[in-house]
Amino acid sequence: MTDATALIEGMGRAAQAAQGALAQAGAARRTAALIAAAEAVAAAEGAILAANAEDMAAAEARGISGAMLNRLRLDPGRLAGITAGLRAVAAQPDPVGATIAAWEMPSGLRIRRVRSPIGVIGVIYESRPNVTADAGALCLRSGNAVILRGGSESARSSAAIHRAMVAGLRAAGLPEAAIQLVPTTDRAAVGAMLAAQGLLDVIVPRGGKSLVARVQAEARVPVFAHLEGICHVYVDAAADPAKARRVVLNAKTRRTEVCGAAECLLIHRAIVDGLGAAIIADLIAAGVEVRGGAGLAHLPGVVAAAPDDFGREFLDMTIAVKVVDGIEGAIAHIARHGTRHTEAIVTEDREAAERFLAEIDAGIVMVNASTQFADGGEFGMGAEIGIATGKLHARGPVGAEQLTTFRYLVEGDGTIRP
Repeated sequence: MTDATALIEGMGRAAQAAQGALAQAGAARRTAALIAAAEAVAAAEGAILAANAEDMAAAEARGISGAMLNRLRLDPGRLAGITAGLRAVAAQPDPVGATIAAWEMPSGLRIRRVRSPIGVIGVIYESRPNVTADAGALCLRSGNAVILRGGSESARSSAAIHRAMVAGLRAAGLPEAAIQLVPTTDRAAVGAMLAAQGLLDVIVPRGGKSLVARVQAEARVPVFAHLEGICHVYVDAAADPAKARRVVLNAKTRRTEVCGAAECLLIHRAIVDGLGAAIIADLIAAGVEVRGGAGLAHLPGVVAAAPDDFGREFLDMTIAVKVVDGIEGAIAHIARHGTRHTEAIVTEDREAAERFLAEIDAGIVMVNASTQFADGGEFGMGAEIGIATGKLHARGPVGAEQLTTFRYLVEGDGTIRP
């Protein structure tokens, strides 16, 4: 047994024991722990920001990309957002034990389908230290124990936030092993988590394409994941010009490094030289490099797109643009190049909107709204542990409710089957 395997095995067994205690503790104590954790994060602001400054300096010295640095960066505003997220999760209805459906059979059996925790969740993430709080909070709210393995870039920041989460558990009298942080950045720990059958019930990767691809390829336990967030905005011929310009600019530029950022703009052929040209001018004025396909070379500032620019996650101030022959062309392009994450249409034609909603196969499908809303907090979940693009169990933002499964509770009265 390797050191990494022994480490994860010990953490896994501790998590299993802690999860049993969480299940018995009840909603009130889980809520108290979340509120106490929020207070601990706020109280530790100076220590957390100092730890993050060390992480930032080390990352800059290593030549980490600008997008990764922005994900890593904490400031008082972002830390206040973490605290607010913890309080929002605390204020949510507790999903554990909620009755999803109930019915009675002719045999006399009374059957209830109720929500229950999944068990022990493993979360593997890279440069976003806020995941430490988000994942810890959502797992706690849903009665799950969690083992967190952050990246080396955010090690100091994640450790500082984790101490606050543990303080919340301690204040509520809950086991500290309910939220554990792997104490090493050795990549062998990732492999040990992926192989931890019988200890971890599901793995959630949060990071770049290489991390998620490795998890999906090697994991011997179920995975909630998305490989890439290649999000499209289709501007229909019936789009309201003001709405379209506002939505596209926000979808691309608000934060380019998030998975909900628009990476491809699709424009109806009929509006290329009108609204389409205005939208492209807006993007270029904002500093976006516009890589256009056929039919766009005549517009000022447009750079010719390479074939692989379509279906590419830039995570930067770059966007691919394609002209399509109506909604059929948009749907076909998204089917070919999308990653089932988030897709949007801008239109005032309700029939076109309904067709887009019905035919686009993605976890999140939007009408007249920025793809930057692809976030559990914006969906009222308080936070999210990730965006799931698979079709089984969870899809779209994964909040506390999505971290539960269900059981059937059946009651009879000496009932036997003939």
